[in-house]
Amino acid sequence: MENMPAITRFAPSPTGYVHVGNVRTAFFNQLLARCSGGRFILRSEDTDAERSKQEYLDALLADLHWLGLRWDEGPDCGGPSGPYCQSERSGLYEVYYTRLIDSGDAYPCYCSDQELKLSRKRQLASGRPPRYAGTCRHLGDQERADKAAQGRVPVLRFKVTAGDSVTFQDLVRGEQVFARDDIGDFVIRRADGSAAFFFSNAVDDALMQVSHVLRGEDHVANTPRQILLLQALDLSVPRYGHFSLMVGDDGAPLSKRHGASSLRELRLAGYLPGAILNHFLRLGHKADIDDWLDLDQMPEHFNIDALGRAPARYDMDQLRHWQKEAVMRLSIAELEDWLGDSGRALIPPEQTGAFLELVRSNVLFPADLQAWVDVLYGDLPKPGESEQEWLQQAGSEFFRAALAALENPAATLKDLTDAVKTATGAKGKQLFMPLRAALTGRTDGPGLQEMLVLMSADTKRKRLQEALALGQKHSREPLI
Repeated sequence: MENMPAITRFAPSPTGYVHVGNVRTAFFNQLLARCSGGRFILRSEDTDAERSKQEYLDALLADLHWLGLRWDEGPDCGGPSGPYCQSERSGLYEVYYTRLIDSGDAYPCYCSDQELKLSRKRQLASGRPPRYAGTCRHLGDQERADKAAQGRVPVLRFKVTAGDSVTFQDLVRGEQVFARDDIGDFVIRRADGSAAFFFSNAVDDALMQVSHVLRGEDHVANTPRQILLLQALDLSVPRYGHFSLMVGDDGAPLSKRHGASSLRELRLAGYLPGAILNHFLRLGHKADIDDWLDLDQMPEHFNIDALGRAPARYDMDQLRHWQKEAVMRLSIAELEDWLGDSGRALIPPEQTGAFLELVRSNVLFPADLQAWVDVLYGDLPKPGESEQEWLQQAGSEFFRAALAALENPAATLKDLTDAVKTATGAKGKQLFMPLRAALTGRTDGPGLQEMLVLMSADTKRKRLQEALALGQKHSREPLI
């Protein structure tokens, strides 16, 4: 990568909650700007008036801020290249439409959707790649007037002249060559007067002095069109890099069946920003370190040369791995925020810190934390199949001995196990697993002794009594 400040941008359309693939695009562009000492721009491409909504732009800004991304210019903070919503830039676009019309590089097209579909169908049937046939390219003034009189509202098309191929050096994929004859004249202004993507995206990049455009490989075919457009307008052409798209673990395009598909879904599910960013840094980018990185450390470990062409597999197991790493780095105050009012109400205030420190290694999400609140302070659910097996195998004498040991309020786990071992001869798993199942309702989790320290004597007694009752029920012993 050249040693020069890069001006990058993220330019989403606010037509829904931001997709995780687009979040990765924003992230990579911010990293490139930061690692080179450049600037990162956020731009809203909201020219689709019907689908673009302010609520989605607001949600995007909030979600990206929550993730930790920051931009130097954008709709919420302004900057020297504003406005940063394309719906507010129509006056600027008119200047460049006029230039293209005056130079003969653009012309009005009156073809209807039905005519375009029929042309496309004929081209496909004859084995040719579908592109605009140039029907309106050579219309005279009178022919245009006649079509206008019929009520036809034209789009504006950019004229792709025959000649040499369009060639550019992709930052990720190397040299790319496109034959002009395969491109066809393309729409730059829609019939309703709004700017088409090819036009507004390219012109804004030039006017905002964007030097590097990192985006998904699905945009590769757009790039030659945008290069031709910028060259015709005598505007600067950024350097383009097209990285691999994210796919599910089965190699199929990423969708909801592979897990959360929007950043908002991940956020609501309880994933932490650091977990998401550590996973994304290694999706289609070969990081030079496998260890956890804070966001401010990531730019020095980002390199365009490490962006790959192989599909980037969105692996929920890997994301959960980074989530565990993130949870282990949370402060006690941050963990306490996960508790909610119901969790706080059950925990004695003086035990909150000790409880959170004890269970953090067994927690991935806020719901997991609430489950451990219930284990130590609340009502246990009905034992699962595995827990019931341990309770039934232990037998009544096992739990009578444990209850007897609990008559000493200061009894430790060793006191309980010594009493049970003396009474039943149980040892190893046969000793510890029934006690764990009875006292916590689970066969996994933090150290049992540490949990017993936090449990009240009443809670321990009640749970051992319930285990005894269950054992008596299945052995048909009389209840005493």
